Amino acid sequence: MHASPQKNTRRTFLGHAAAASTTFAIPTIIPASALGRDSAVAPSEKLTLGVIGIGPRCTYDLKAMMGLSDVQCIAIADVQQSRRNAGKKLVDEHYGNTSCELYRDFRELLDRKDLDTVIVATGDRWHAPASMMAAEAGKDVYSEKPCGLTIENCQQLADTLDRTGRIFQAGTQRRSVPNFQHAVELAHSGKLGKLHTLYASVYQPAIETTWLPGQPTPAREVCDWNLWLGPAPWRPYNEKYVQGRWRGYYDFDSGAKLLDWGAHTLDLCQWANQADDTMPIEYVPSDKGITCQYANGVKLVLDFLITPFGQRPGWVQDLGTCPVRFVGTSGSVETGDSGGIVIKPESLTNALPPRTQRVTGLDVSAHARNFFDCVKSRQPTAANQTVMRRSHIACHAAALSWMLGRTLKLDPNTETFLDDAEANGLRTRPARNPWEHSNA
Repeated sequence: MHASPQKNTRRTFLGHAAAASTTFAIPTIIPASALGRDSAVAPSEKLTLGVIGIGPRCTYDLKAMMGLSDVQCIAIADVQQSRRNAGKKLVDEHYGNTSCELYRDFRELLDRKDLDTVIVATGDRWHAPASMMAAEAGKDVYSEKPCGLTIENCQQLADTLDRTGRIFQAGTQRRSVPNFQHAVELAHSGKLGKLHTLYASVYQPAIETTWLPGQPTPAREVCDWNLWLGPAPWRPYNEKYVQGRWRGYYDFDSGAKLLDWGAHTLDLCQWANQADDTMPIEYVPSDKGITCQYANGVKLVLDFLITPFGQRPGWVQDLGTCPVRFVGTSGSVETGDSGGIVIKPESLTNALPPRTQRVTGLDVSAHARNFFDCVKSRQPTAANQTVMRRSHIACHAAALSWMLGRTLKLDPNTETFLDDAEANGLRTRPARNPWEHSNA
């Protein structure tokens, strides 16, 4: 009769060694870090992390993740040699070794059997395909937003995660930031009365369809241009694209730039309206914004900002980027990335829990902690695939109403537009072979 297999960890090894101490000598003093004491975590108990795409935003995220004692970054994949090398320097200096391995092609990174989790922080065009490949390779995924370039991308991604059973966290970290949580709690509490209008700030939408002038394509090891493009249509290389200038170009960007902030702010309005399992059913565009209507009668206003960091009249001016406002029959609450909250009437401020410090809306620490905790517990994350699917599709629907210049009606159950073949045709985009994805 065979004994049941045990995970071969440092902890079980030490247990076996202790049991065998009458025969074999073992060291009298074992470092606390090997046992996981003194806030250290034994190496065998750490979650391993791989990076797919390491630019400025990923660097910010990664620093927070490496600050977690039970997470170990072991590999980085990026099509640009300069970014790979900069990432390795960051990781190796943090851990005091030279162990971080580099890959030009992220598919080779996904082949590693010792990899538990990945962060996907490429440009928008790769978020959904890379996340799906990672899930199918048995990895749990933290994906920067927007998580899908199209409505179909978001559907495919959520379906893939449901089918594979992998843990997923969308990088909409404001769900894990205290001031936004408190504003939503106030909306849920009923102290604002019956909610009737939600305001989400977004960039002024824009679409660019031209090409930058072509330049000589670098050697593949320096910059793999074909892999950088991935599922996007081919166009000549220009260094500005790979430096971040891809934003705003239709082939590379999500929803005419509306998802840059909308993936956060509309998502928070969804949460405040307790609508994570649905989305608005009507989208009406104008020059100043897009007015959306939920089936329960609540109105959602996507308010275009004059400039990325300027704010329109009617918004509190000192609450920072990504402000949202929830309005009910008895009061309102507005908050933004500064961490401040403005409540009207002021008497409702007593409804908020005491706060010891402000946390900026850009801070991913708690959101990352939630992800890795859920990897261990196998419970849904704060911004799981269902939350992402509904809020992202709502953003895409709003963007399509703006692009087409007309009212769109959406069935939340089928995630299709009613009586509008053109809008339904824009729910997807053709992908370059071999980057097409199938859930089959």
